[in-house]
Amino acid sequence: MTKQEKNDVIEVLKGKFSQYNNFYITDTESLTVAQVSKLRGHCFDKQVEMKVAKNTLIKKALESIDAEKYSGVYESLNKVTAVLFSENPKDPAVIISSFRRENNNERPVLKAAFINGDVFVGNDKLVALTQIKTKNELIGEVIGLLQSPIQRVLGALQNKDAGKAPEASAAAEAAPAAEAKVEAAPVAEAPAAPTAEATPAADETPAAE
Repeated sequence: MTKQEKNDVIEVLKGKFSQYNNFYITDTESLTVAQVSKLRGHCFDKQVEMKVAKNTLIKKALESIDAEKYSGVYESLNKVTAVLFSENPKDPAVIISSFRRENNNERPVLKAAFINGDVFVGNDKLVALTQIKTKNELIGEVIGLLQSPIQRVLGALQNKDAGKAPEASAAAEAAPAAEAKVEAAPVAEAPAAPTAEATPAADETPAAE
């Protein structure tokens, strides 16, 4: 590789390190060409960029951006290195884990991960990295927590209204029935005075013959 070619690689890496806040440094040694291609395919599906480069060039790219900021990953730059760049902090960890299961292998090995300024060193951090909460997941959880008290209050009010509804309905139905009974009751009428029968008048009494 000529000096110009090395500079070109460094510039490409600088652009990626500047673009992404999350990247994983992995050891792809012992993977076949076919396996590396398959790993690239998994990365492509998850919108994760994979770059294989010499460790010296990777370190120079990082140092040219901010030597102190990335100092925690320098010791991990050894053997064969592939760097996985991602917007989502846990996607590379998920890809590595699933790739291992599919191939019944322990490769690629996680050497280090740089997540939003924090450095995780060692293959034993992989499981924890697959469980990282993304920004959207955290926002969703916060919204859920904020909505929970409101939902409980609304639920209580709905249950309260539901408990009153049958009583109100029964009262509403009872009212017309009571009115109907009142209207149906016969009005008591005063008893009619007995009709006076005509009594024979005195002058109508037959005279003694």
